[in-house]
Amino acid sequence: MRRLAASLILAVVWAVVTGSAAPANLLLGLLLAILCLGVTRRHRGRGTIAVRPVALLLLGLVFLRELALSAWSVAIAVLRPRLDIRPAMVAFPLRLKRDFEIALLANCITLTPGTLSVDVSEDRRFLHVHALDCRDPQDLCRGIAETFERRIMEAFP
Repeated sequence: MRRLAASLILAVVWAVVTGSAAPANLLLGLLLAILCLGVTRRHRGRGTIAVRPVALLLLGLVFLRELALSAWSVAIAVLRPRLDIRPAMVAFPLRLKRDFEIALLANCITLTPGTLSVDVSEDRRFLHVHALDCRDPQDLCRGIAETFERRIMEAFP
């Protein structure tokens, strides 16, 4: 029953993403969902991840806000007649421990214009981040910790 419900939900997500609720498109989405769930079946249940749905939704909204604000900031920076930026590499101290949390943080940073996750230190204590314009490395680290890292920790206790 759970597999059927998951397939139907994924088919609806497919229709939303493709922008078409045509019967053929819904059927294609359903077939792809069944295929994906079948392929990943043996990997499910190995480790469970607790999720707080409201905190996860808040993380998504914060990400969208940061995406818009940073896109605007980068656009203004590159359209100025005189390019006045200070690129920097910053070692962000990680409080996150699990691989998927670190990967999620790295993707949030990379998908936000003006910043790029470069590497995770071998001891997994630091995430190396390149910033297009970094006046204060501590301010950048504080911003990442408050906007993304804290919310990831809240969403995945």
